[in-house]
Amino acid sequence: MEVFGTEMLLITFIFVVLESVMFFYQLIYYLSRPEEKQRLYYLILLLILIVYNITGGLFPDPEIALPIVAQNSIAYGCGFLMASYFPFYFYKAFELNSLRFHAIYGVLLFFLLPFFIFFVIVYSVDNNLDFAIKNGVVIPFFYSFVILWQILKAIRIKFKDRNEESFMEVLAMYAAVIPWAAMPLIAYFDWGQRVEVLCTNGGLIVITFMFLSKSVKTARLEYQQLLELSLNEDKSSVFDENSQNYNLTNREIEIVQLLREGNKYQTIAEKLYISESTVKTHVRNVYDKTGVCNRVELVHKMEQRA
Repeated sequence: MEVFGTEMLLITFIFVVLESVMFFYQLIYYLSRPEEKQRLYYLILLLILIVYNITGGLFPDPEIALPIVAQNSIAYGCGFLMASYFPFYFYKAFELNSLRFHAIYGVLLFFLLPFFIFFVIVYSVDNNLDFAIKNGVVIPFFYSFVILWQILKAIRIKFKDRNEESFMEVLAMYAAVIPWAAMPLIAYFDWGQRVEVLCTNGGLIVITFMFLSKSVKTARLEYQQLLELSLNEDKSSVFDENSQNYNLTNREIEIVQLLREGNKYQTIAEKLYISESTVKTHVRNVYDKTGVCNRVELVHKMEQRA
C-alpha cells in the first residue's frame, strides 16, 4: 500500500514517522546535555537512516521534478552512506580504536568508491541501473562481512569485562547492524522496498527504544539526586540557623555534626583529638541548650525550623 500517491509504502512511512519523533526527542535530550558525544553520533546515524528511508521510498518517481538517474543515484547513495557510517559510529561512540582504519579509510575505498564509480560515473553515462547494481555492490557485499567481523573483534578487545552496561549496549547495536550485510543482496536481486525497509530499520528501531528507555531512567535518577541534594542543602541551612538560635559554640557545632553522621562518642573524641568525657560534657551542654534528652531528638530538632 502506497501513501500520498507516491512510491513510498505505508510501512516505510510509518518507520519515517517513528524515527523522526525519536530523532527530535533525542535531539532535545542532547541539546540539554551536549557533552554526551555518543548521543550525537547516534543522532547522525538516525538522521541518515531517516533520509535513506525517505529517498528509498520516494525514488524513483517520474512525477518528481528530478531526473530518474539522479533520483536513483541519490537513493542508492544514501544506502551506501548509511553502511559507511556504521564503522565510524562504532569507532567514535564506543571508542573502538582498532576500527580506525576501516572507519576512516576502508569505507572510502570499499563502499564509497564503488558507489561513485558505478552509480555516479558509469550510470550517468549509460543509464543502465542493472549494470551499476550488478557490479557496484560486489565489493561492498564482501567488505560488509569484513566490517562485521572487525567490529565484533573490536568489541571483544574493548569489553573484556562483559558485565559492563555499555557492553550490552554495543552488543545490541551490533545485532541491529547485522541485517545491513544483506543490503547488497536485496539490491542485486531486487527484493523490493518492503524487505529492504524491514531489514534496515527493524533492529535500529528496537535500539532507539532502548536508548529512550535509558534516557528516561537517567532523567529520573538525576531528578532524584537533585531532589536529595536540595533536601540536604535545606537541612544544612536550617542546621546553621538553629546553631545560631541555640547559641552553640563552634566545638558544640562540630560535635553535633558528627552526631548527625552517626558517630559514637569515642569516634568523635578521636576525630577531634579530645577525650571522650569532654565530648559527653559538650553533648550535655547542647542537650540543655536545645531542651532535648537524647541524640535522636537533638538531630531532629536541629534539622527542623523552629
